[in-house]
Amino acid sequence: MSRYAAKDIRNLAVVGHQGTGKTSLVEAMLFAAGAKERMGKVEDGTTTTDYDPAEQRRGISISAAVAPVEWKSCKVNLIDAPGYADFIGEVRGALRVADAALVLVAAASGIEVGSENAWDIAAEYELPRILLVNKMDRENAEFASTVQQLRSAFGSRVAPLLVPIGAADTFRGVVDLVRMRALLWNGQQYSEADIPTDMADACASYREQLIEAVAETDDELITKYLEGEPLTDEEIARGLRSGVRQATVFPVLSCAGTKGVGVQAVLDAIVAVAPSPADLPPAVGVRPGTDQKEVREPREDAPTSALVWKTSADRYVGKLTYFRVYSGVLKSDSHAYNATRDREERIGQLYVMHGERQEAVADIRAGDIGAVAKLVETRTGDTLCDKASPIAYPEIEFPEPVYSVAVTAKTKADEDKMGPALARLAEEDPTFRFHRDTETGQTIISGMGDTHVDVVVEALKRKFGVDLNTSMPRIPYRETIQTTARAQGRHKKQTGGRGQYGDCWIKMEPLPRGAGFEFVDAVVGGAIPRQYIPAVEKGLLEAMERGYLAGYPTVDVRATVDDGSYHAVDSSEQAFKQAAHLAYQACMAKANPVLLEPILQVEITVPEEFMGDVIGDLNTKRGRVQGMESAGHGRQVIRALVPQAEMLRYAIDLRSISRGRGTFKTRVSHYEEVPAHIAQQIIEQAKKEKEE
Repeated sequence: MSRYAAKDIRNLAVVGHQGTGKTSLVEAMLFAAGAKERMGKVEDGTTTTDYDPAEQRRGISISAAVAPVEWKSCKVNLIDAPGYADFIGEVRGALRVADAALVLVAAASGIEVGSENAWDIAAEYELPRILLVNKMDRENAEFASTVQQLRSAFGSRVAPLLVPIGAADTFRGVVDLVRMRALLWNGQQYSEADIPTDMADACASYREQLIEAVAETDDELITKYLEGEPLTDEEIARGLRSGVRQATVFPVLSCAGTKGVGVQAVLDAIVAVAPSPADLPPAVGVRPGTDQKEVREPREDAPTSALVWKTSADRYVGKLTYFRVYSGVLKSDSHAYNATRDREERIGQLYVMHGERQEAVADIRAGDIGAVAKLVETRTGDTLCDKASPIAYPEIEFPEPVYSVAVTAKTKADEDKMGPALARLAEEDPTFRFHRDTETGQTIISGMGDTHVDVVVEALKRKFGVDLNTSMPRIPYRETIQTTARAQGRHKKQTGGRGQYGDCWIKMEPLPRGAGFEFVDAVVGGAIPRQYIPAVEKGLLEAMERGYLAGYPTVDVRATVDDGSYHAVDSSEQAFKQAAHLAYQACMAKANPVLLEPILQVEITVPEEFMGDVIGDLNTKRGRVQGMESAGHGRQVIRALVPQAEMLRYAIDLRSISRGRGTFKTRVSHYEEVPAHIAQQIIEQAKKEKEE
């Protein structure tokens, strides 16, 4: 592949809801540009960007993939991002390094949540956005109503640029509203023609929308427009480029990706209106370790700087790091400074990626996207740069995981490999986390939803040979007491030789929630020798850790040892530990013990129309709504306290209730007493598991 200057590069994230045809569109663009002799199909597992076995088996994109296209003397780096909500982290990474977003909607389905979410992230990054109504060849394809939806959702600056000629079986081309010419597709090539007479009025109306949106980007154009003077094609094209670059005009294109109809016109439009790296403001970061602003122009003679936006891990290939060069030139067989981690990295062979295929290159220049293998210290979100002119770009913000399962290794061999394999996958995917829960002893893996977690478990087996069982995480219940009790623990054992003797009286009192544990030594007169008091405390702590009701730790109590007895020969630390165990059991039996459960502070953001359903569902989960407030744009934030036990599958529940439009986050707030009928079920289940 030829090398391109920044002005001739277009970095485009292809985003949208699952099933809008993103991967097939990229495939059609590769075919149209001559990069492939034959179009691959998602259903056959033969596309360039869905190369992972899990993607091919499921028929969905799981990770973002790069596919460069050479078109009209430009290089278009297409980043095919997943549409499924569980893989939103990949969308964030792709949009972070793109210069524009191509947001797809399906002509028969209209706007769906994945496209809305992608639009919102692109807006957060202040990216130029181009809308594409895909699948115009499908039954019930509707361009006019879809455009109306887009304008209602995203504003009046949404304006058609490529209008479809026909729909479903009759879709045969597009109208270019700048030049007011029809581009007809005969299955092999395009021919230019006059606009069909039955479309003349509609195209004139659409063109007026385009001109109005474009005119508002430029004082000279708006003056001319308001004075009733017609804008020339050149003025419209210039204003359109300017409006897209400023993210104030959002053109709407149309095509049928799998049929190839309109695809070449879409590529023409991308090259014509999408900004190059040279068209946009310079990249801004800080000098590492300071707040001093640093700026980098997209020039090859500037100090080198690059942002890592994706990491992939494979047990055979090793680690592959994807980056976007913002300034200078990154060369193969060189060194770079990781400004994020203050580490030097050796740069080996650089690659241009074509999906999975690696094309070795001597360098990656300002504005372009590449990859390098086997970096040691570098992670997703890190900045690579010249050490002599360091800069650190803002790291990529990824959402926190919302769905967790517990995992256990199926064999000892799996257990030995599990930790390193989990670490490799966490390095690859910033939205995946794992940890060992010290209270329950379980290994917990967390992701953005059940599908995400399923994919991780599959990847562990396929990539690293680690086979796991999964289950719902155990809730870290705790036990406490409600009344004060005093009891004796007396351990006496005689076996013929030296015996065992320990005797202590312990009083247990309830403390406020969160107070923890207090131990008081109130023994007087030497009833228990000083050297055995620590053994009493240790024995008590051991017993409290094992619990009384259901095997959960006992908390929020004060234990006072105030009396006891000993034997000059038979007493020992072990004997007094055993005595403390017995005293604990006796006290708990009399002190009205109860189970405590963790209560989560939950913050849920949903469109207003789902408020009632969400609150109703929270009520069934023993939730208590604390308040509500507007989040703007027709969305509401609901704050509630909900038991953790009711939230294990909430990522799935909220997706169903809100049709994928809701988000939530949680944190542990406090512990509360478990209702008696639920506590009894937990205790019975614990006894059953102990017997097994």
